[in-house]
Amino acid sequence: MDAASRHDKILNLLNSQERLEVEDLAARFGVSLQTIRTDLRDLSARGALSRVHGGAVRVSSAANRAYADRRKHNANAKQAMAALLAEVIPDNCSLAINIGTSTEQAARALENHRGLTILSNNINIINLMMGGETKELILVGGTVRQSDGAIIGEDAVEFISRYKVDYAIIGASALDKDGAVLDHDAREVSVARAILKNARTKILLCDSSKFARSAPVRICDLSDLDVVITNQPPPAPFLEAAKAAGTRILCAEAGSSKNESRENG
Repeated sequence: MDAASRHDKILNLLNSQERLEVEDLAARFGVSLQTIRTDLRDLSARGALSRVHGGAVRVSSAANRAYADRRKHNANAKQAMAALLAEVIPDNCSLAINIGTSTEQAARALENHRGLTILSNNINIINLMMGGETKELILVGGTVRQSDGAIIGEDAVEFISRYKVDYAIIGASALDKDGAVLDHDAREVSVARAILKNARTKILLCDSSKFARSAPVRICDLSDLDVVITNQPPPAPFLEAAKAAGTRILCAEAGSSKNESRENG
């Protein structure tokens, strides 16, 4: 049975039961546990189900469906950015990764890296990375936002302050041409700031559609970042602000036969 057929049958099973177990699915389809974990990761990335420890559950609430829709938006661009990020991140390092559909793709792109320590306030990222190459996974403690699996609030900020990682990888809801990096939820922003504060190298992963959006809460400015990875060259004022700040801009080419990048500024 090919992967597409298994995916259809897995989703049909979820229509009749709330939770599926990896071991049960492997026995049902006569495949390895790793194959089933890969199936569930693929279905989770499509927003068709939610991964949990040892299996998967339905994506049932309207809020979760909205988050699943965000996963599909600019999916090719997010995959290209994630692939470029994977070239930047070495083996045997520590990372803090925040909530977001772009950062989820980043986690997928890092699955074959070895010796990583991953700290995240994103339940989805921790679930995605389980069962891959040897890693230490640290889930931030705090209040869970049920719509998207984000762990937010002051408890999360305090938890993150105990660590100092090699790389911070964050996303954002909007980018201003003057170099401001913006989001909507002040509690989420507090966590993103804590991740940046407690990292040696700070990376923003954000597709070009964010230049057409606005949000009221400032995460940081370009001067607070070392690298911005996007999928198209940013507007000229943003590039000028990046050059003044000494921030590298890397552009990933979506749909290329190989991953290519162009550095601006």
